[in-house]
Amino acid sequence: MAAMKPRTGDGPMEVTKEGRSLIMRVPIDGGGRLVVELNAEEAGKLKDCLLTVTE
Repeated sequence: MAAMKPRTGDGPMEVTKEGRSLIMRVPIDGGGRLVVELNAEEAGKLKDCLLTVTE
């Protein structure tokens, strides 16, 4: 059985490039992080959606 590692904090929201993918890590309520893998096209669509609701 694998050892359980304690959570050391949620950390900031961040996006990193790994190969041809973008990895987005978003802290969530209750602890932990949501990790989403996107390609450039999906990231552009997400950007457009976010701009629409924040203007």
